[in-house]
Amino acid sequence: MRKLFYTAAILLLTILCAQGATRSRKNAISKNLDIFSTVFKEMQTFYVDSIDADKAVGTAIAAMLSELDPYTVYMPKDETEEFKSMNAGEFGGIGSYIMQRKGNVYISGPHEGTPAHRAGLRTGDLIVTIDGDTMLGKTSQEVMGRLKGTPGTPLKLVVKRPYVEDSILTIDLVREKIKVPSVPYYGMQRDGIGYIALTQFTETSADEVRKALLELKQNPEMKGLVLDLRSNPGGLLESAVKIVGYFVPKGTEVLRTRGKGVMNEKVYKTTASPIDTELPLAVLIDDESASASEITAGALQDLDRAVIIGNRSFGKGLVQTTRDIPYEGLLKVTVAKYYIPSGRLIQAIDYSHRNPDGSVARIPDSLTNTFTTAHGRTVRDGGGITPDVNVSYPEMSRIVYNVMSDFWASDFATKYYAEHPSDKPDLATFTVTDSIYSQFKSFINPDKFNYDRVCEIMLQRLRDAAKIEGYRSDSLNEQFDRLEAMLKHPLGADLDTHRDDIAPIIAREIIERYYLEPGRIAKQLQSDPGLDSAITVLSTENRAQSILRP
Repeated sequence: MRKLFYTAAILLLTILCAQGATRSRKNAISKNLDIFSTVFKEMQTFYVDSIDADKAVGTAIAAMLSELDPYTVYMPKDETEEFKSMNAGEFGGIGSYIMQRKGNVYISGPHEGTPAHRAGLRTGDLIVTIDGDTMLGKTSQEVMGRLKGTPGTPLKLVVKRPYVEDSILTIDLVREKIKVPSVPYYGMQRDGIGYIALTQFTETSADEVRKALLELKQNPEMKGLVLDLRSNPGGLLESAVKIVGYFVPKGTEVLRTRGKGVMNEKVYKTTASPIDTELPLAVLIDDESASASEITAGALQDLDRAVIIGNRSFGKGLVQTTRDIPYEGLLKVTVAKYYIPSGRLIQAIDYSHRNPDGSVARIPDSLTNTFTTAHGRTVRDGGGITPDVNVSYPEMSRIVYNVMSDFWASDFATKYYAEHPSDKPDLATFTVTDSIYSQFKSFINPDKFNYDRVCEIMLQRLRDAAKIEGYRSDSLNEQFDRLEAMLKHPLGADLDTHRDDIAPIIAREIIERYYLEPGRIAKQLQSDPGLDSAITVLSTENRAQSILRP
């Protein structure tokens, strides 16, 4: 208990001192720590039931930090290793994604060249035991904790493989240092446009982008580049600065951070010679592009170096750093806000001004301010990065959502691969034929297909409302029955209606079984409105320049 109280006290002091406390404020800190200590001891001594000290202090810390912002968090010792591994982009393990389904944990995709891949683990394998201990009913976090470990240490995995005769497999593996790639795929697309997918900003991200860019530039037909930051939550801002530096002159300011007080301003400039300052460049973003992704996209937009394409980004303009806490804990704390070259802050939510109920809201567009880019274009602060070219993506129908969320496409692809393990399809030309789609329709069990039909739900509500209101006549019930029959859609017919939306999903899943994650990305790009828009901008003469130099 003494250890936990000391940790909580240090945390409280860290937060309050970071607020620039005056002498009287320090007296308030001392008073409140004394109150906290006394209340905790009194509860431990006199409360009728026993108190879990870890949980109680953890709750107190979480409540204190929840008043600040969602990025300021305390991590006890057992959570710090994973955090450090994420920033480094590497960890000790077997090299596979896992997923939780219906109370159990499954393999969801090994990385190429890792122990999991070499041992033949497949997407869809149910993890039964690890080193003799059952994993059935465990959470993905618990299973991950058993899979990770010191490189060089062995483990024995028992899995159940669907759609094969000998379904129970025992697999011996040796953990290795796993490097999770920040660039899972890059390659040339049509019309001489190169493409790089960047999924996170870690210590290795800048080197991976550099390697991809230099290889793409060896193609003499390359006329432009697309950097894809969609669904990239960010990471290390230093990596973002390096990546921007590949495309702008050495010494260019990318951002500045401002913390508490005039002495806490830091300017980040590019420090190395660029790779190419003339190559036409487009950056893809969406509402999940955040933090370092927004630094990269925003700086390139402010410098008029790239056309930003997609949807407005998330809007995170806060900078965090980590502070060591006693007993090997970490405090990730917001220490500054960042401002990109035009001088704008793209933070969408002001956590320091909360509503009376404690909630927070995005800054309305009407309250944002205007800034200008290097060539005089108008941009705005607050609320993320607004793209230069907006992209409309088709809305997902309910049946398509259920095909994906309930793993029908994924499980069918697993079955297809089990039945055709050696028939590797051509990535570029593979399509879902009539025969394959017919197999998919037969694979779906209508009794287990979760299909929320809006009209049927609303009709049932209308029946219930009529009954409550006292409308119980036989003629009305007949009308309801007739309307229900008219609104009922056979599942097979609905699958046919939405084939154009479902077939590409099946194709991506099947290709991923043979070519892993890089193959899935490459296949998905064949029908990608965002990439289509970027290629159009970059391959149309003077189109990019007309946007950047209006």
